[in-house]
Amino acid sequence: MTSQIFAYALAACLGIGFVAAAVWDWRTRTIPNRLNLAIALGAPFYWIAAGISWQEMAFTAGIALIVFVIFMIPFALNQMGGGDLKLIGAAALWFPATEVGRFLLIMACVGAALTLAFFIHHRSTKAPGPSWTPYGIAISVGGLWVLSERFINQFQ
Repeated sequence: MTSQIFAYALAACLGIGFVAAAVWDWRTRTIPNRLNLAIALGAPFYWIAAGISWQEMAFTAGIALIVFVIFMIPFALNQMGGGDLKLIGAAALWFPATEVGRFLLIMACVGAALTLAFFIHHRSTKAPGPSWTPYGIAISVGGLWVLSERFINQFQ
């Protein structure tokens, strides 16, 4: 029972981390490395508290690495910031493979809506330079959505 409470506490910390990342990205267009590091380093503690097997831990870490490598492409093309890339990889450590797909889908949908809204605002205000989207918001919404499903589905 104690480890389950610890797992819930760690998941709550992840939720707080997502909110912090979204706010930070909104205000500064950056996500601090120390926040991404804290999210990534919290995952193994969560795995242990949640009773995840070593095989599942290795598989989850492998999936997160694949996600990170895939998102290196938009980063290399200057379509995504380094903080966003690190947040996606760190967040993927917290979700099993089935939830990673849902996380990425929700993140992409929210990101598309945000990008469109920022583009329209940029064009309508005739602001100079390119339009920038704080994609940490989309990553955080996707993460919070999937994280909340884990707890809401227990009551159905």
